[in-house]
Order: sequence, then C-alpha cells, then structure tokens
Amino acid sequence: MAEKKHNNDNLNVEDALSKSETFIINNKKSIIASVVAIVVIIAGIIVYSTAYKGPRENKASEALFAAEELFMQNNFAQAVNGDSIGTIGFVQVAQDYKGTKAANLARGYAGICYARLGDYDKALNFLDGFKTSENMVSAALMGTAGNCYAQLGQLDKAASTLVKAADKSDSNTLSPIYLQQAGEIYVKLGKYDDALKAYNKIKNKYFQSYQAMNIDKYIEQASLLKK
Repeated sequence: MAEKKHNNDNLNVEDALSKSETFIINNKKSIIASVVAIVVIIAGIIVYSTAYKGPRENKASEALFAAEELFMQNNFAQAVNGDSIGTIGFVQVAQDYKGTKAANLARGYAGICYARLGDYDKALNFLDGFKTSENMVSAALMGTAGNCYAQLGQLDKAASTLVKAADKSDSNTLSPIYLQQAGEIYVKLGKYDDALKAYNKIKNKYFQSYQAMNIDKYIEQASLLKK
C-alpha cells in the first residue's frame, strides 16, 4: 500500500509540473544561458572599456574579443576551442594569459560554452574558476552552475546553488528565474516546504517580475502535493 502511494505521489508531481515551463528538469538547453550570455557580454564591455596596462593585457583582450565574436554567433564549439583561421578560443586564452582580466573572463565564457554543448563537468570546472566582484555576473554564472548540477542529476546541489544565485542577484530580472527553477527541483525531490519558500519569495519580494504572474499556480501545486 505504501509503495502504491509512493508511485502515485511521483505521478502527481510529474502532472503538477508544467512541461512548457520546467526549465531545468526537461530542457537541456536552458533559457538561462541566454540571460547569462547577455550579462557576461556586458561584463566584457566593461573590461574592454578599462585601460589595460601592458602589452600582455592588450594581446589577451584581442584574443578574447575574437573568441567572443564566435560566441555571439552561437558557435560555441569554435568559441571555446578556437577555429581554423587563427582564433584561439576561450580555453587557450585562459591558459595562455593567466593573471589577466581577459583570461578570467574567458573562463566564464568557456563555462557557458561547455554548458551549451552539454559537457557539464567541464562547464563547472571553468565556472568555479571564474572570479568577479560584479554581483550580477557572479549570480548569472552561479545560476548556470545550478543548471549544470541539475543536468548531472545532483538535484539537491542544483537547488541550493540556484537559491544562492537568486540571493546574490537580488534583482527582478534573474532572482525569480532561479527561485522558480529551485522550486521546481524541490517539488521533484518532494521537498515541498522548500519549494513553497522559493515560490512565496517570488510572490512577495519579486512581485513585479514575469514569473510572479503565474506563481500562484505553483504555490497551489506544491501546497496540494504537501498534504
């Protein structure tokens, strides 16, 4: 009897999750990658506009710019590994110009590229090595890491990482996306209280966001499953 109830619970969870809106669980190419790309490109512009010191920094920024052009064209494999006409790619920029701002930014780009290519372990390796004091950029890459953990089946870590990313961002743009993703994973795990906490934060704190428009549906689903 207990086994039958458990199976029914699993079916109820699957039915409750909207197939079109389950960003992490059902979609390998997460919508969050587009958000991250925009944020990282903005970070790149900031770096380029800063006065670099020394020829090595200039060479690093030039190499990064060439790889970034491929990235913006969605040529992720060439952007990360280089192409046949001289672009060395983000990985080599990170290796050849260690210690430069461009090399650090290249690690962030490489992490996104590997995530989009489905190589989540490599993505996490590069994302973990990226350092920045810019909260929005840091939060965006943390959100990408959360997506990678989810794809690797590490759902607990994925959810906690996404919640941290939401806290780090603290914005109507990114935070509600991460909180909804985390909530959906918590529902998948049967952690309905955690799911409700994430959903209610969208409702109460980020009520002006797009996600808040339909959040009552998610709150109702999680509440019913909790009973």
